Amino acid sequence: MNYQDHLTKFVILKPLKTKRAEEIALNLIDIYTIFGAPAILHSDNGREFVNYIITSLNEMWGDIKIVHGKPRHSQGSIERANRDVEEILASWMADNKSKDWPMTLKFVQFQKNRALNSGIGRSPYEAIFGCTARTGLASAGIPYDKIEKLKSEEDIEELLITATIQIILMQ
Repeated sequence: MNYQDHLTKFVILKPLKTKRAEEIALNLIDIYTIFGAPAILHSDNGREFVNYIITSLNEMWGDIKIVHGKPRHSQGSIERANRDVEEILASWMADNKSKDWPMTLKFVQFQKNRALNSGIGRSPYEAIFGCTARTGLASAGIPYDKIEKLKSEEDIEELLITATIQIILMQ
């Protein structure tokens, strides 16, 4: 399942066992309880299928009222987005010698959300959270040669004390 917020372009990818409305509704509730429910839900499936999902959602969460609306983008853009996910997924799995596509989907989601989106002028991650995505110690600006030398808590404490002293001396 490829869920995208149109405003921020933030993507949530969910592996599905089936395409049953109940399973999709459960995954949508998982998303809605974190990010909130949208006013308009657009699906590349038919209206009857979407109605089954809405019925399932209303059975689980009675306050949800989803209004059918015209999509802002053509059906082609949804198909392109799905194709992009499939290509990134296949590439990541090959590069990392993985056969676990549901787990790989999480890395693809993170990769898509931290990539610059020219339409919004920043990454979807930045649009949602207001900062760049953290990717470990390297994203903290610590040089790789120093990261490689870290073996204990004491090494980390020493590194942080040294960095703090350098910042104070620069002021």
